[in-house]
Amino acid sequence: MTESTRPGPGSSLPETAEEDEQKPKASALRFFLLPLLVVGTAVLIFLVFNLITFDRRSPSEYLQEVRGGGPNRRWQAAFELSRSLGRVKPGPERDALAAETLRVFETLARNRPEDVPVRRYLALVLGKLGDRTAVPALLVSAKDPDPETRLYSVWSLGVLADPRALETVVETSQSEDAGARKMAAYVLGRLGSPAAIPRLKVLLEDSATDVRWNAAIALASLGDRTGLSVLRSMTDRASLSRLSLTSDQMEAAMVNAVKAIALVRDEESLPLLEKIEREDPNLRVREAARLAAEKIGRRHSLREWRPREPKSESEAESRRPGNVEPRAAVLVG
Repeated sequence: MTESTRPGPGSSLPETAEEDEQKPKASALRFFLLPLLVVGTAVLIFLVFNLITFDRRSPSEYLQEVRGGGPNRRWQAAFELSRSLGRVKPGPERDALAAETLRVFETLARNRPEDVPVRRYLALVLGKLGDRTAVPALLVSAKDPDPETRLYSVWSLGVLADPRALETVVETSQSEDAGARKMAAYVLGRLGSPAAIPRLKVLLEDSATDVRWNAAIALASLGDRTGLSVLRSMTDRASLSRLSLTSDQMEAAMVNAVKAIALVRDEESLPLLEKIEREDPNLRVREAARLAAEKIGRRHSLREWRPREPKSESEAESRRPGNVEPRAAVLVG
């Protein structure tokens, strides 16, 4: 080393050990802290954006948008209105909302394309609000050109349970559409009129399985035992499995059937209910069977349930498996 390159007395060689320690620290900062900062910033932006766009509108504001919004926004506002009614408690505010909804509904044109989806959801809203002044308008819309509007209107008539709806719902039960017949069977039970029983007995022999199911349950709700054989068939898991039902749909069918059997207090079904309580794999179904057996008057029978022989040809026919699978596979209501 020459004099010119030799370090002086006050100089020192580079401290390579300290540099080696600093390199891992820089790497940690680059590979861990910086990505965390980026993620944190993204989360903050997301939260701020959600806070800005969070929909805080009231049902009245949704209705205002139904009345004056753009074509695409109006039906969306009607849909949101149908979902937001839980915020409106019974009282003057709810009454005012029902009256205004009815006024808006009656201004909508049945054949104007942009009004059709709005009418569908407002028909639901009128039922959910529970104001029977909407019944005349719903009786008209139950015969609407749009099949979904007809369906939603009949549902709302069932919620309102006004006896004026009986004739219209019976007419709906004669539709060629199985979905409309299914809804009508359900609503005929909700109306609570014994005058519906003859029509429900006809629906008990319908070609569509879920129409027969709803008819049997509706008959039981009216205190009629004619549909008991159908109700018992609804508790047979082996038969239900052949209908391609989901587990939730099968559970709903069995629970509804068991509750309907309890409504008519059928003591002959007690062994069947007790068997379901002991052996069914679904806890909710077992609990429904237990409550039904207690309501009827449990006898703690240990014998297996066996169907009795049919007393007529029509009863024998009603026990045969349906050749049409349920369209919706879950009972309405």
